[in-house]
Amino acid sequence: MTTTFMAKPHEVERKWYIIDAANKPLGRVSTEVASILRGKHKPIFTPHIDTGDFVIVINAEKVVLTGNKLQQKQWRRHSGYPGGLKSTDYQTLLAKRPEKVIELAVKGMLPKNSLGRAMYRKLKVYRGDSHPHQAQKPELWEVRG
Repeated sequence: MTTTFMAKPHEVERKWYIIDAANKPLGRVSTEVASILRGKHKPIFTPHIDTGDFVIVINAEKVVLTGNKLQQKQWRRHSGYPGGLKSTDYQTLLAKRPEKVIELAVKGMLPKNSLGRAMYRKLKVYRGDSHPHQAQKPELWEVRG
């Protein structure tokens, strides 16, 4: 009888990957990032253990939104008070806070629990092509598509 392999948290080896978001669709970049953060690219993937790696996304301001999403897609947040709904279109959001666009897309693809929050903390997004993580010796990850 064979047993199913379950990864232990102390057995997981974490690597660092760089993803260049320049001229790539937001959805393609986000799905790749979420997959790496979850650890689905590894043979030891276990759904209830954080087996994922660290991801550095550079050139966040150069990400592409297809169709009319730039003008029509809205980022909504609520203060919790009556009449406290605030919304911003993605064109304004991309101009002011391009890191937030990628962070929101990736966060929506991760589990909605403490495990997802732990995975989300391994995401680092930067506006330009420089980042302060040279010491971790990150590898370049090419986005498919």
